[in-house]
Amino acid sequence: MEKLTPRGPSGHPDQEASACWRLTIRVLEARGLGWADLWSEADPYVTLQLPTSPGMKFKTKTVTNSSHPVWNETFSFLIQRQVKNVLELTVYDEDSVTEDDICFKFLYDVSEVIPGKLLRKTLSLRPQGQEELDVEFLMEKTSDCPENLITNDVLVARELSCLDVRLDSTPVVADLELELVLKGSYEDTQTSALDKASAFRFHYMAAQEAELIGHLRSFKSNGWNADNSVGHITLPLRSLAVGTEVPIDVPAANTPGVRLQLKTEGCPKELSIHLGFDLCAEEQAFLSRRKQVVARALKQALQLDGDLREDEVPTVGIMATGGGARAMTSLYGHLLALQKLGLLDCVTYFSGISGSTWTMAHLYGDPEWSQRSLEKPIRHARRHLAKSKLEAFSPECLARYHRELELRAEQGQTATFVDLWALVLEFMLHGQVMEQRLSGQRAALERGQNPLPLYLSLNVKENNLETLDFKEWVEFSPYEVGFLKYGALVPAELFGSEFFMGRLMRRLPESRICFLEGIWSNIFSLNLLDAWYDLSSSGDSWRQHIKDKIRKLEEPPSSLRTSSWPDTSWLEPGTALAQAFKGFLTGRPLQQHSSNFLQGLQLHQDYHGQKDFSTWADCQLNATPGQLTPQEPQLCLVDAGYFLNTSCPCMFRPGRRLDLILSFDYSLSSPFEVLQQTELYCRARGLPFPRVEPSPQDQCQPGECHLFSDPTCPDCPVLLHFPLVNASFQDHSAPGVQRSPAELPAGQVDLTGATSPYSLFNMTYKEEDFDRLLQLSDYNVQNSQGTILQALRTVLERHALGARPPGAQT
Repeated sequence: MEKLTPRGPSGHPDQEASACWRLTIRVLEARGLGWADLWSEADPYVTLQLPTSPGMKFKTKTVTNSSHPVWNETFSFLIQRQVKNVLELTVYDEDSVTEDDICFKFLYDVSEVIPGKLLRKTLSLRPQGQEELDVEFLMEKTSDCPENLITNDVLVARELSCLDVRLDSTPVVADLELELVLKGSYEDTQTSALDKASAFRFHYMAAQEAELIGHLRSFKSNGWNADNSVGHITLPLRSLAVGTEVPIDVPAANTPGVRLQLKTEGCPKELSIHLGFDLCAEEQAFLSRRKQVVARALKQALQLDGDLREDEVPTVGIMATGGGARAMTSLYGHLLALQKLGLLDCVTYFSGISGSTWTMAHLYGDPEWSQRSLEKPIRHARRHLAKSKLEAFSPECLARYHRELELRAEQGQTATFVDLWALVLEFMLHGQVMEQRLSGQRAALERGQNPLPLYLSLNVKENNLETLDFKEWVEFSPYEVGFLKYGALVPAELFGSEFFMGRLMRRLPESRICFLEGIWSNIFSLNLLDAWYDLSSSGDSWRQHIKDKIRKLEEPPSSLRTSSWPDTSWLEPGTALAQAFKGFLTGRPLQQHSSNFLQGLQLHQDYHGQKDFSTWADCQLNATPGQLTPQEPQLCLVDAGYFLNTSCPCMFRPGRRLDLILSFDYSLSSPFEVLQQTELYCRARGLPFPRVEPSPQDQCQPGECHLFSDPTCPDCPVLLHFPLVNASFQDHSAPGVQRSPAELPAGQVDLTGATSPYSLFNMTYKEEDFDRLLQLSDYNVQNSQGTILQALRTVLERHALGARPPGAQT
């Protein structure tokens, strides 16, 4: 296991020693189970599982033919009260022919169990439901050594132990295989033939009541024997003394036994991830460097008399939306105009999603891109956008894609259809392999010479939920990749590597930037419900959907009003046909998979009440910790445009609040629709965002730039919105320069017509179409120079008045 230095800056996550507790559960009886089979009543039994005690699962005896079974059986778990412990009790109907049916399932938050006091509960799915289960709980403090916890008050990293197992120097036996199983560990199961030297290592929670199970098996070259088990051991690991090597024999029938040498030891306490909501040390250092560049640019642009102090420098950000090749081309035009106006060096943050990330990723391959002319990258984009895309599917290219996907699989990466899309996209945009990597973009930030790029994606559920019902913002920067909601980030070069409980288990090679572009513009993880919603919904219905969600979030789930249970209504079992139909609607047949760096981490007892978490907790599933991302084996990342075509969420991280946002919108519907959706979403999250209320005249005839602000809210950024419109460009070749009659055709840029070349899925432009869109975007910003400069003066005055000192938090 690789150990890295903790990456938190000035504020590290809390560390504390916390005692373990013994939770004893007595399953008493159930009532009202009814008829489960055609000719008889149910044959019920109960299973008990606690996700925070991995590897531990208990089962009562089966009571045959009974609607009122009595068990009176006792089980126990070792738990930490600092984490959210939600017990899963599932009543099954045993069936000797088919798979056992689930009668019902209870989720019970054990935090209401008072230490030292016996608590008897009657659990029921519904207030007047006939199905009931009687259970007793008792919680007692143990005398074991306290466990070292690391937490940001949302996630908890618990202490790990390592188990090393090696074969003793005894003669190996051919045709024998040793399988070792440690449930709840990172490795889970490891297998090795005995005709070679073997060593095993398992990583598991130190407070876990784990058992090592070993099977000695014989096998033949033509397959497994019907009864191939020749030896078996079960060893409780808590019986092993830490740091002492212990010999264990695996007895075997009709063959020499095998001796194992076991040794347990503690794992490093330091985390390999940044567990915190603060900015990493690298970004904080960048901000200091960038302020010097911004101060000089503002002095020149605004013709200031004196130099600006660091605390007087406002934070300006570019917020670019998606839109395929249209977004990529238009963004080049917008940046070109800012560079011509001497305003590009005034920008500190640069965020994008989907097609706008294609421009960003290409530019940041050059560490000096904003200090050089943009003509070269623009020529590159024009050349490859104008070429035929058929060559991307030639036999030679397909063979190369196949070789690279095979190599990724050999390295341990999960190769998916989205990775194939990434390789096709790379060839379409560049015509060659680009060796750039996300962490390599740090070279563009070393002297603060460029804005900090922020790429945004969504983590969604692979099955069972549409994107609108469950989505989590994931931010990518050259420094870190992580979740806004959980406050957990990994170094950019380690995204895709394997983690457990915040420690790096297996380091994999960092993916090339094209594979991240495939994620940021992943259009292949659409499920049928998403597609139906996109085809049938309007802007008004989207707003109503969000309002409904907000209203539901403001009310606690019905199950939480009567007890401390999380909501379980969506978990209630249905018919096999209903489940199959739901899977058909919500499954993502071409989903992307990334290793989940949150794996093993647990939710803090008070996670749901933490401000940083609740800001981004926008679905009822957030009240059910067992269904959140730390419990998932992999991430499923999609284009953020599946939910909202904006890159603004990353602008609202603590320490990164902006004074001025330049909103570059590349959608072609209503020029204010996306911005109004963004405002609605941000205000629902309690984030300061100006009211987007364009005048009726602007709605009918939008201009190149629109200013929105809220002078009554010091924390609310000023927002300049640049919709993709062809307004005065039709009549002007440059700001203030009227077109001659011969030049008028050059101003006719068809953005929305039926034959427009700028549709979302068009990846091939004529060179003249590329040039027109580029020139239009360039003109729209240059024509807004006065508005931009006035907005910069406004935010400078705010600092001078002390209305919003740098770093102020809401």
